[in-house]
Amino acid sequence: MNNHPLKRIVKHQKNNDPVGIYSVCSANPFVLKAALRRGLQTKTPVLIESTSNQVNQYGGYTGMVPEDFRNFVFEVAKEENFPFENIILGGDHLGPLTWASLNEDEAMEKASKLIELYVLAGFTKIHIDTSMRLKDDDVNEALSTEVIAKRGAILAEVGQKAYKKLLEKNPNATAPVYIVGSEVPIPGGATAESGDGGVEVTKVEDFKATYDTFKKAFEDRNLQDAWENVIAIVVQPGVEEKDAGCTEYDREKAKDLMAAIKEYDNVVYEGHSTDYQTKQALRELVEDGVGVLKVGPGLTFAAREALYALAFAEKEQYKDTDVKQSNFIEVLDEEMLKNPSNWQKHYTGTPQEIALKRKYSFSDRSRYYIPTESVTEATNILLNNFKDGVPLNLLSQFMPIQYTKVRDGIIKNNPEDLIIDRIVNTIDEYLQATNQDKLWI
Repeated sequence: MNNHPLKRIVKHQKNNDPVGIYSVCSANPFVLKAALRRGLQTKTPVLIESTSNQVNQYGGYTGMVPEDFRNFVFEVAKEENFPFENIILGGDHLGPLTWASLNEDEAMEKASKLIELYVLAGFTKIHIDTSMRLKDDDVNEALSTEVIAKRGAILAEVGQKAYKKLLEKNPNATAPVYIVGSEVPIPGGATAESGDGGVEVTKVEDFKATYDTFKKAFEDRNLQDAWENVIAIVVQPGVEEKDAGCTEYDREKAKDLMAAIKEYDNVVYEGHSTDYQTKQALRELVEDGVGVLKVGPGLTFAAREALYALAFAEKEQYKDTDVKQSNFIEVLDEEMLKNPSNWQKHYTGTPQEIALKRKYSFSDRSRYYIPTESVTEATNILLNNFKDGVPLNLLSQFMPIQYTKVRDGIIKNNPEDLIIDRIVNTIDEYLQATNQDKLWI
């Protein structure tokens, strides 16, 4: 019997108990520390996910294979004294996306290896995404649900075999749960060309067709055990971040979709791109049947805000002095201009508008540049310049919420704690919505 904690979300939801979990979709060390630290303080499990672009058998854009990412997360957890058993590792959009330019045989072979490595590394939440057209698919026809489901079942079978192999090394290993469906933008966010397309709510008939077709595809491959571990279907409830806002959840527009999930006793919805929703909207999503709320840019945006705040304070504190400044804001922008591949398809407008988006867009494409050598060096200089704390008058000016917490003795006046607490401001909105303390082991 699978005792996976995420299965308890389904049980709670079907008993009309609005319990869910937020998913940290980030490899940013500040974000991970914030999530784990807050999880320990609130006795809530932490779900951390990496995407197929971010972490794969070739290293992805982080340079990490699944085992590396697991070790990285566990090292941060060790620093924060967070119990490993309350960390849930997930793989997001796992499938042939990264190799969509290849023919089906080769793309699916690479996707299979990807799934295998994730499961062997102990990732237990596996989002299977086979929704993309491959090189030899007919460009004149939409990819059918049957083809998508068939490819998904093939990958689920790989996951099941990898789990059996994992049991040989670790007899207590938890079986993976699966998420299917992909009515969301590609990993990383919508491009400028695609926009939000009006962000249409998934049609009830499309959700039901996805469920039925995947169920049949799994059964056709004798994967009943795997199907019993499918806990969620990805749908579009009508949410998406924008450069200067977001498409907000509208309960009325989504009422038919949300009513449909009540007809199924074994699955909930998974909602992607829930960044920047209001606390009330997040709460309503969980109440309406979205058991997993995924957030990524919203957390790194908060980290970037905190770093900018410290950089502004640094300019004031060390103006006209011999102290070497980080010039963090300028260094980050220079790095983005040097290699525009991670933002140029997402930002459009006049040069002035694009420059503003590079710094302040809610889609936060700057997150791809934070780990670079020059930005890392600037970050270290910035943190070192405030190693003895930020003067309270400057802290009040640039980080007023953290100023109050420092004065009240809730957090320490050191740069890392200030950055982490800014991220916690966002995390707390998700914790308020999910009641995920009920999942703590």
